[in-house]
Amino acid sequence: MSTELINARPRPMHGRVTLGGVLRSEMIRFFSLNSTRILILVSFVVYVGIAAVGIWGVGSFMESMGSMPEAGQIPGTESMGTADFAAETLASGLMFSQLILGVLGVLLMSGEFTTGSAVSTFLASPQRLRVMGAKVILITVLTAVVQLISTLVAYLLCLPLATKYNMTLDFGSEAFQRMLWFGALAVVMAALMGLALGVLLRNSAGGITSLVAIFFVLPLIAQILSAVTDWFQDVARFMPDKLGLSLALPLSNPSTLEMWQQLLGIAGWVLIPLILGAVLLKSRDIK
Repeated sequence: MSTELINARPRPMHGRVTLGGVLRSEMIRFFSLNSTRILILVSFVVYVGIAAVGIWGVGSFMESMGSMPEAGQIPGTESMGTADFAAETLASGLMFSQLILGVLGVLLMSGEFTTGSAVSTFLASPQRLRVMGAKVILITVLTAVVQLISTLVAYLLCLPLATKYNMTLDFGSEAFQRMLWFGALAVVMAALMGLALGVLLRNSAGGITSLVAIFFVLPLIAQILSAVTDWFQDVARFMPDKLGLSLALPLSNPSTLEMWQQLLGIAGWVLIPLILGAVLLKSRDIK
């Protein structure tokens, strides 16, 4: 009888934690947060709204110029109806998408420490780098998809406006495809940098402030220093905001760098802080 009771005793289950399982868990938890849904919605609305206002504003200006005999003498107005100009006008809100979805990247990692959930997260999955890898995959795919959908919706919404004002908004043009794919890359870069800041600083307010400083304050400082010292112009070309926007919007953000140099610069801005964050995440206490 005692032997039967011993044999009937439940045996402990040994589950195997995999990257796919951690990724699935991160997705469920991340999308259950109101902040995630709000930031995605705000990014979408702001990008599409700025695109519509930009196309309407440029189209209205072109229409008003048609009744002015001296309009052709205004420098720069001759390119306003081209496919390149229309595509870049559509992407006028790209900088705001970088900021909003970059904040999402910060919160994805910093939220673990500000809420204290990091303890339970790393108890469930002791391999810390696996958790970070899942978060990197999640934020990369999410921000790329959100940005691509925002651009496509903006195109569909603005196409009738562009047609009305005789603007060339061509989906198949090189300018539009460049803006579409490199714009998504610029947003992913900001989001991954945000995630790295969340790992390094472990504080949402500090990470968001640092992200804003990198993408908005440092460019202003760079412009001032470039005007004072010639050598700093070479440094300013490798600022993260300049690298991302010059690839996606070369007409309004020209750069003297080759494409491979720009891509290498983006890789450096993403990989260096992520690697540093991974090293610190593995070595520091969770609390």
